[in-house]
Amino acid sequence: MVVALSWATTISVSAQTTAKVVAAPDNSVASANYVSSRAPLQPVSFIKLPLGSITPKGWVGRYMELQRDGLTGHLGEISAWLDKNNNSWLQEGGDHGWEEVPYWLKGYMDLAYILQDKKMIDESKVWIEAIFKSQRENGSFGPLNGTPEKPELWAQMIVLTTLEHYYEYTNDQRVLDLMTKYFKWELSLKDEQFLEDYWENSRGGDNLYSVLWLYNRTGESFLLELAEKIHRNTANWCQASNLPNWHNVNIAECFREPATYYMLTGDKKYLNASYNDLDLIRRTFGQVPGGMWGGDENSRMGYIDPRQGVECCGMVEQMASDEIMLRFTGDPFWAEHCEDVAFNTYPAAMMPDFKALRYITSPNMVLGDSKNHHPGIDNRGPFLSMNPFSSRCCQHNHSQGWPYYSENLILATPDNGVAAVLYAACEARAKVADGKNVTIVEETNYPFDENISFTVNIDQPKKAKKKNIVTSVEFPFYFRIPTWTTRAAVVMVNGEKVNARIEPGKYLVINRAWSTGDKVTVTFPMQIKARIWQANQNSVSVDYGPLTLSLKIKEVYKQVDSKATAIGDSHWQEGADASAWPTTEIYPGSAWNYALCTGPDFYRNIEVVKKPWPADNYPFSLDNVPLEFKAKGVKVPWWTIDENGLCGVLPNAQAERSETIENITLVPMGAARLRISAFPQATVRQFGGPVPAEAQRATRRNDGNRRIGERVHRGQRPQQRNR
Repeated sequence: MVVALSWATTISVSAQTTAKVVAAPDNSVASANYVSSRAPLQPVSFIKLPLGSITPKGWVGRYMELQRDGLTGHLGEISAWLDKNNNSWLQEGGDHGWEEVPYWLKGYMDLAYILQDKKMIDESKVWIEAIFKSQRENGSFGPLNGTPEKPELWAQMIVLTTLEHYYEYTNDQRVLDLMTKYFKWELSLKDEQFLEDYWENSRGGDNLYSVLWLYNRTGESFLLELAEKIHRNTANWCQASNLPNWHNVNIAECFREPATYYMLTGDKKYLNASYNDLDLIRRTFGQVPGGMWGGDENSRMGYIDPRQGVECCGMVEQMASDEIMLRFTGDPFWAEHCEDVAFNTYPAAMMPDFKALRYITSPNMVLGDSKNHHPGIDNRGPFLSMNPFSSRCCQHNHSQGWPYYSENLILATPDNGVAAVLYAACEARAKVADGKNVTIVEETNYPFDENISFTVNIDQPKKAKKKNIVTSVEFPFYFRIPTWTTRAAVVMVNGEKVNARIEPGKYLVINRAWSTGDKVTVTFPMQIKARIWQANQNSVSVDYGPLTLSLKIKEVYKQVDSKATAIGDSHWQEGADASAWPTTEIYPGSAWNYALCTGPDFYRNIEVVKKPWPADNYPFSLDNVPLEFKAKGVKVPWWTIDENGLCGVLPNAQAERSETIENITLVPMGAARLRISAFPQATVRQFGGPVPAEAQRATRRNDGNRRIGERVHRGQRPQQRNR
């Protein structure tokens, strides 16, 4: 088993219903409904439903529509890398599109099937058919990079993921045929000619995942040999105190490679290595809120302040890795970490209309102009402004973020049940028990609301419907209990309270004979809590449930010419109307250099203000955000924009603070495109004492010095980790 079940508290809700708390689903049995793990691979804890099984609703559904109408849906009209004329994915010897087409297509195609948008589906098929057509006799396919003796295979790894999802939706046998032939060709390559280039060498874990995916469907033994070869030739992500490189996207994407190899070997040192990689980067560079770390292109010693950011690519790859790790291990930490990035970092990287994004987003970020801020950040270019097309990677790779997230809201379990692991409104169609079809309707405004409801509908045969025969199906239904909630969380089935002992950081599983109309409601109380980042001047961040808060800074938007502000390799399609896709620069229209007043129990005195839900169903903007928080702060006069045009590094404890206490407003940081989310603290002398002991204890549990990997190695399940 990937994660052993802990002790369980079992109670009886009624004669037909039982509930218990578990550490993870029972994966000692094999699903009768979905492909999961074929021996000798380790069993997974969760199984992704096929593409198209989940229709997101609420604000996530609105995000899907914004993507369709914004950059994702229209990038093919403006990006020269997606121009069909002489594209390397559409014709042999083409001269562009090598990486950009796969990056864009893997999210674009999923979005098309999620929304059932015929135009987008037809466009996706143009590229999918070209991929099938591109396969050569020797098994290779797509653009020829490198040399025949030493081919470069990174772009093909991205395409394999796209084909996997396409197969889930269509069951097109050509996918299995192409992958089988391609992997036989990979096996024929000599080790010294295989995965030698920088990108493919770092990211070989993606190739490994696809090989295991195919093995679970065909069982061909040569695939296990190839899996060994891939791991052997991939960069070493199993080092105790180092990483192969410090590129932010590589780390977010590749730290899961050892865990993927663990699925083949069953050796827990590889699973522990992935936990250790996550901990390793965050111990030094991730002492900040929002789930990411300071890796603006590359993490660098001395650049650990929360004004350092991360690429948009890094965010979506981290979310995808969290989702995969969750399915492998069942560890609720990965769901919580995915939500941390999805709610607090990723939304602020996009314009509210999803028509532009910025390359770098930071926890503390008070300016979004088009200037070059090197060496303050490790990129040379206009990477702080919202530009529809000012890099070759993020503008294409962003497409996967919300589609992949929505595909992991509800997962199947090996014991023929379902699990709600990432909470958002949706409608999910799944097979349970011995192949019965059910539909789960989830309604919520989470994470802006504590309440979530699920309605179960059983698909009935037509004859049963005509005769009004009530059918029921028995299966387990799992609900993740967030670590940030309390034992006061309430779960009810058809209005009857489930009196289980709620344990944050585990799952509540309810097993009963479910009938159409059965309703489960859960309430996860949210509290305001503080975290202290000792490595960054003892700065403080404030959380409310899964949301981290930012100072509300007035945002002044200025639109400028996107072509004039683009970097050198941002090529627009000939005839594209750049005026329809302007760059937006964002400037502060109010003071931002505040320290947070942190007397005893200060976070208990922060006032929560609930506002109406936005009419357009989009909560991640200052105008729309349905939660605000009233707090106290003082200005730090010398904390200004520095010589590199960035938010200055955090002031130390000795830096002079104003004597005037002011009322300040905090908002969820995902809604703040300019933000201060790691605050300097006001002095003990002025405000009556240090941060309270309770907050400091929370810090010690969460501050990144937790040694996650060590605890796993000792056989202990990590529970309280940095969100």
